[in-house]
Amino acid sequence: MRLARPLMFTALAACCASAFAAGADSVPHGRLPGWAMPQSYQLAFKVDPRQADFSGHTVITVKLSQASDHVWLHGADLKVSKVAVTDAAGKTAAGKYVAVAPKEGVARIDFGRTLKPQTITLAIDYSAPLNQQLQGLYKVSHEGQPYAMTQMEPISARYAFPGFDEPGIKTPFDITLTVPKDENAVANTAQVKEVDDGNGWKTLTFSQTKPLPTYLVAFGVGPWDIVNGPDIKPDDYRTTVLPLRGVAAKGEGHRMQHVLSETPSIIHALEDYYGFGYPWDKLDLLAAPDFSAGAMENPGLVTFRDWLLLLDPDSPAQYVRGSFNVTAHELAHQWTGDTVTTAWWNDIWLNEAFATWMQQKVTMKVHPEYRADLDRIRGAQGAMNNDSLVSARKIRQEITGNGDIMTAFDGITYQKGAAVLGMFENYVTPAVFQQGMRAYIQAHKFGNATADDLVDSIAQAADKGADFKNAFKSFLNQSGVPYVQTKLEQKDGQTILHLSQSRYLPVGSTGDSARVWGVPVCVRYGTADGSKVSCEMLDKAQGSMVLAGASNPTWVMPNAGAQGYYRFGMTKADLASLGKQIGSLADTEQLAYADAVSASFRHGDIDAGDALAALKPLAASKTDEVATAPLGTFEWIWGQLASTDAQRAKLAAWAKDAYLPRLESLGYRRKAGEADGDSLMRSTLANFLGMDVKLPAVRAELLKQGDAALKPKADGRLDLAAADPDLLGVALGVAAQEHGKPVVDKLIAELPKTSDPALRNAILGGLGSVDDATQVERIRNFALSKDVKVGEMAALFRGGRDTRAERDGMWKWAVAHYDQILARTGSFAGGRLPGLMGGGGCSKAEADRLQAFFKDRVNQAPGAARGLAQTGEATLLCAALKQKQDANAILR
Repeated sequence: MRLARPLMFTALAACCASAFAAGADSVPHGRLPGWAMPQSYQLAFKVDPRQADFSGHTVITVKLSQASDHVWLHGADLKVSKVAVTDAAGKTAAGKYVAVAPKEGVARIDFGRTLKPQTITLAIDYSAPLNQQLQGLYKVSHEGQPYAMTQMEPISARYAFPGFDEPGIKTPFDITLTVPKDENAVANTAQVKEVDDGNGWKTLTFSQTKPLPTYLVAFGVGPWDIVNGPDIKPDDYRTTVLPLRGVAAKGEGHRMQHVLSETPSIIHALEDYYGFGYPWDKLDLLAAPDFSAGAMENPGLVTFRDWLLLLDPDSPAQYVRGSFNVTAHELAHQWTGDTVTTAWWNDIWLNEAFATWMQQKVTMKVHPEYRADLDRIRGAQGAMNNDSLVSARKIRQEITGNGDIMTAFDGITYQKGAAVLGMFENYVTPAVFQQGMRAYIQAHKFGNATADDLVDSIAQAADKGADFKNAFKSFLNQSGVPYVQTKLEQKDGQTILHLSQSRYLPVGSTGDSARVWGVPVCVRYGTADGSKVSCEMLDKAQGSMVLAGASNPTWVMPNAGAQGYYRFGMTKADLASLGKQIGSLADTEQLAYADAVSASFRHGDIDAGDALAALKPLAASKTDEVATAPLGTFEWIWGQLASTDAQRAKLAAWAKDAYLPRLESLGYRRKAGEADGDSLMRSTLANFLGMDVKLPAVRAELLKQGDAALKPKADGRLDLAAADPDLLGVALGVAAQEHGKPVVDKLIAELPKTSDPALRNAILGGLGSVDDATQVERIRNFALSKDVKVGEMAALFRGGRDTRAERDGMWKWAVAHYDQILARTGSFAGGRLPGLMGGGGCSKAEADRLQAFFKDRVNQAPGAARGLAQTGEATLLCAALKQKQDANAILR
């Protein structure tokens, strides 16, 4: 099933055909016209990763619903040598390929004659370069050996083959790969044939795919290790065994066993939820030597950053936990995103928000100790920070150009979207929501869907009408965070909670706070024998609820279970009353309390002293996610507000008292059999106390490990295993800060010799921590070299921004090297480019220079305009908060 744009015409008389001559219709800068729709593709590639170029032969069956002498399609950087157009009668004539808008990848094929409505075939021969910016069909290396692999999302399939590169257009694909005889190749589907041509090449044929959009086509060529995982057994929803394999660079396949062992439990959990068996004919997980994203959900061939899949018994805990979470996310996509695909990019949240939300369900089922329920809340709170910007995207953002597509993959789409789903799931109950989801998948499987389809399905399952749909859509179709302010009143023997809502805007915002959502508000309040929860749909600016059975006086947690995507504000007295109940609140609610304190601080309602006092009790929590919730607010106060020795000393004492005993009880080395949460907490606290607050005792312990790791072994290589694997990066960072150039020399020399992704990340972390201006510039120059992978480069740019002088140094360097930065990142990271160069600022002057530099350059990289708006606004808001807050409040 294909849900493309409605066809406007079914047939035209021959006398009118000239109206559709080439050039008579305008160049499509958004969607392609709906009168030409592909029905199927045959893709044949000849790829040798050792070469600079590849060649391809694409055959597309296209249905014309109106007479025309051309079709519009997509192609970028393709050198087309031949086009053959075959009509329904079997007559073939030469066609012409014209790159009409090369920058956007829009092309036209002229038939050389006018064809009436019919089904035709386009056969296109071409060659193209193996992409150097991690898009389309691109080239990477591992230990000096080249590989070619794909990353088509969102609009990069056009770099690999000519086609209709839109998410709503789904067809079957037949893929063949001609590759060197000594190389391996994998694709979306199972290999069904291999033919050796006797001249050093072999041609591999793969089974036909189910209907896919172009951005989900995937394959890889190279000297891969291909290792078998455990077959995934049949169950109530799938009658056949599902073959599972791991694909990794040569010599790395043995490190995939951990993730392969975890995968069956994920698949079974997903099948149980959706009531629908895994829909593809096999499952390969591929560890990419370099990658622009975290991972990609290509059906049957899911690709990941290598450190997420290549795990050892001593791998850092963050990678082990991250591996499971990301794998669950990508496999959830096999249903939401692959089986059912968004009709257009404005609804990409249907893919990403659902995969994020579903991953959290799977993780809670399989690894409850990972506390994915708290990850969802922390993710939502992070999204709220971005959503507080006037320049924030909507979940369902209008697409006005390729830049809007490129910047759609952000915290609004993923974490806000997941939080909104969770809020309405809680409102209608999880069982009812699951019924709606199952119906949605069945109704649109192997086709496309829109937000309306999803909302309608949930509403039908819940027996809800227009009010529910409007409430749901109020979160999809407008940006911003609801700010629910509460006030208690005793009246006529009843306890009444008055509610009001507006848009949350931090100090300095130019936005309009007058905005209304349909907010399912649930509050927990104190009673004589404990607490109760009461819920109300707040869909007007004002409202109230009677708290039946409330104690007098009572306390109120305005976001029970932290299930709602909203921030709350309270009077100082009510906030203080809630603070006294911290120990009786659920972990989820303690996170909501921490966010409320931070939101009040950024709103200008409380000062730094009030915020630190309100947050301090959380640090004693036995739940790591709660204990570390104060760190974000503390770090802003430390980095932007504190300016005197007395203020810094007061803050250091706060941090030492709150967290040093916990770090010392954990120790600086992983213990045999310890919970992964302890390993993660050790890493978090060591970074915070050692690198941010710079407590001498912590730095001394880290320096010991850093120095040990930097000692050369007998073979001359660094002894990186000498440090605790969870602390290696921060230990190298402390050593680099303390010793300077000699350490930088060693790390720069070691990185090209190191293929292990976790060790590379630790080295990059160490280099990114350097604060000596001369060495920082050297490191940034190094980031542009071939020894640093494209996907690693940003790690070396993020450091050295803590002070205005450091940011000035980064800005000066970035402006001087702008063309080189753009050349390495431009095709996939345009939205991040302004932040990469000028992020972290906290003054009007920094915002002004960012605007002045990029105002004439925003069109050089897709998405840069939105990145500029958000980076500039965040800089101005930081400056406004800094001006509003009294730093001396720290000393109270």
